[in-house]
Amino acid sequence: MRAARLMSLVLLLQGRGGMTAAELARELEVSERTVHRDVLALAEAGVPVYADRGRGGGYRLLDGYRTRLTGLDRAEAEALFLSGVPGALREMGLQEVAATARLKAAAALSPGLRDAPATAAQRFHLDAPGWFAAGDPPPAALAPLARAVWKDRLVTAVYKERARTLEPYGLVLKAGAWYLAARSRSRFLIFRVDRFGPVEVGDAGFDRDTGFDLAAFWAEQANWFTRSLLRTEITLRLTPRGVRLLRHIADPAALTGALGSLQPDGTVRLAVESDEVAFGQVLRFGPEAEVLAPPELRAAVAEAATRMSGLYGTGQARTAGWRWSSGSPSRSPGRSPGRSA
Repeated sequence: MRAARLMSLVLLLQGRGGMTAAELARELEVSERTVHRDVLALAEAGVPVYADRGRGGGYRLLDGYRTRLTGLDRAEAEALFLSGVPGALREMGLQEVAATARLKAAAALSPGLRDAPATAAQRFHLDAPGWFAAGDPPPAALAPLARAVWKDRLVTAVYKERARTLEPYGLVLKAGAWYLAARSRSRFLIFRVDRFGPVEVGDAGFDRDTGFDLAAFWAEQANWFTRSLLRTEITLRLTPRGVRLLRHIADPAALTGALGSLQPDGTVRLAVESDEVAFGQVLRFGPEAEVLAPPELRAAVAEAATRMSGLYGTGQARTAGWRWSSGSPSRSPGRSPGRSA
């Protein structure tokens, strides 16, 4: 642990020319006292690091000194390719390896290019979880599974109260949730990581199928999963505006089939996950859709419409600053409800 920190300190000084103890402490996530001790240890080991006294001073390496520690080992090289997803690296326990790899890569760049990593980081950022996510801590099983994936090691794990021996092929981060692609008894399966119980990484390895394509396998499984959820079908009659709304309301996996069933009079068959989901989707259409089948859904929507009519009255609606255009409401010019770019 300390050896990695000492290496990082040298690479920081080599890449940036000079840094104060406070700056080094911030980068290395240690105290300034620890930085001073590490500098003394480096000097005793023969690394020509010295302190500039006075205002604007700090620690520097002797001019012309170049460390030969810039070569990446395998783990660092692999982690470097994941540097664009820092949250994922942190959850898999690889942040220190990736940080060292970035420092080595930066130290190997010519002086005119050393600001490239910072330039890119200030212009592009990946925020993987969806909006309004709770930000739960990573599953306890993630770190050991990640180690097993990197090293091609067999794991013994409890999944849904059942003990399994798995060949872990890859991890996928989807909308803030982690999934494991693994082979079990010659079959490739998807497991949700937060549903694992205890995970034990064994010493035995496994022979990876070189023809396995993680991205293609995930796309196939995700497509099958979304289609498998569409267990029922409803029939609607849509207005022209309802047809336009269909793209925004229907499940993406159901959209192609719905558009293929569309009739000239606006009749359409729409696959849905459940009766409850169907009810919510129909309400989003408002007056732009009429339920033709099943009759239970038509009756539920009719009851909802009756209750809504009772809430708003049957007379002329009070606009209260709203104007209507093409069957949809928009706010009259005036006070803005919020900020926008």
